[in-house]
Amino acid sequence: MYIKEIWRYPAKSMAGERIAESQVTPLGLAHDRQILVVGPNGRLVTARTHHKLLGLRAKLNAQNEVEINGLPWNAPAIRELVQSIAGPGAQLTHYTGPERFDILPLLVATDGAIGHMSIDSRRLRPNIIIGGVEDLAERQWPGRRLKIGNVILAPAQLRGRCVMTTYDPDTLVQDRRVLQNIVRELDGTMALDTAVESPGLIREGDEVTLL
Repeated sequence: MYIKEIWRYPAKSMAGERIAESQVTPLGLAHDRQILVVGPNGRLVTARTHHKLLGLRAKLNAQNEVEINGLPWNAPAIRELVQSIAGPGAQLTHYTGPERFDILPLLVATDGAIGHMSIDSRRLRPNIIIGGVEDLAERQWPGRRLKIGNVILAPAQLRGRCVMTTYDPDTLVQDRRVLQNIVRELDGTMALDTAVESPGLIREGDEVTLL
């Protein structure tokens, strides 16, 4: 098995970027989900309720600063754009605490399960896609370990999927059948909520060993 793809999402609920390598920290990939959308009530706003956030594209520039649609994340134009989607009073904030993750810091998907369901892998919003995996083998991984060089990852559970999988990553057109199929065939779960036991550097193409 090997690392097929690595994905970082500098802004939570927004489109991410495929990268060739990343440091894996105890809190997941470096710079992942460090910009959050917060409503006027102080609560987190996500694409589960405001799906058009998925159409905003976040990436790091050469100075490791987050840009959204090509502008600094804290630019007035970006604030206005986010408020047009998330509502008046919504703000972007920089935060690096563990609460920014829904469950665990990493989501690991496999090409076997993605191929089994015949879906665009971006709908799952994984951090790591592991290649060379047979069919639905990932469903036997919770409680085991994944070794990538010096990095040790601990898949804890299969991820319960939500409405975000129903939106096309490019057009944002909704297809409810995607989630309905995951529920029907896989009990609504796909890919793995994963903790980091030993941090380090990972690269596309690195060998992955199931311990």
